[in-house]
Amino acid sequence: MTSRVTMEALIVAHGQPSNPQPPEDHLALLAKSVQKQLPGWKIRSATVAAAGRLEAELVQMSANALVYPMFMSDGWFVSRVLPSRIKEAPIKMLPPLGFDPDLPTLASQIIQNIIDQKGWQTNNTRLLLAAHGSERGDRAAKAAYRFADMLHTQLKVLELKVGFIEEAPFLKDKAIDLGKRSICLPFFALEGDHFRNDIPQALKMAHFRGLQLPPLGEDKGIVELIAKAIERAS
Repeated sequence: MTSRVTMEALIVAHGQPSNPQPPEDHLALLAKSVQKQLPGWKIRSATVAAAGRLEAELVQMSANALVYPMFMSDGWFVSRVLPSRIKEAPIKMLPPLGFDPDLPTLASQIIQNIIDQKGWQTNNTRLLLAAHGSERGDRAAKAAYRFADMLHTQLKVLELKVGFIEEAPFLKDKAIDLGKRSICLPFFALEGDHFRNDIPQALKMAHFRGLQLPPLGEDKGIVELIAKAIERAS
């Protein structure tokens, strides 16, 4: 990638209100990895859940800096919380990770690699997209279905279902009777309580016998996607 001088971007994630420091540390490592791909850039990080952290980063940033939302949709936090916290800061907010045009390709490669490693066939493998959903509006669900449609276009004959944590159709209902040749892909940006607790609990209730993958946002290919998105917007 081309060298830039004194350009800044801030990666923002939700974090964990009950224990904010571990997600802060994890996001900081991601920011360092992204910065390695962008010579001349300063890549910062902050979670919404860590009190004052976002504002502390914003006041240090130069004009025309970028904010990269480490979220899977343009729901409540991206459309309401972040703008209210950013206020009049002279920065540009990019589309969230879940809207990255290269994300479906990355996900399809992840799924296809697993199918190949297992010796399965795409036409008899089932994919369960585990998404957050929201009681506050339909943007989170629309983002998940939009992504699922694009992913299904790339994987074609694979059977794909979408289940949510916070709204119907619930994950525990969509995970029933999928068989051993099934894969659960969490449509989440980072690990958190939903990934560690809610998703396993829902799969257990459904007697899910397939594979549960890490959150899509934790894949090693995400670093390059974020770096490219930041550079495109500069």
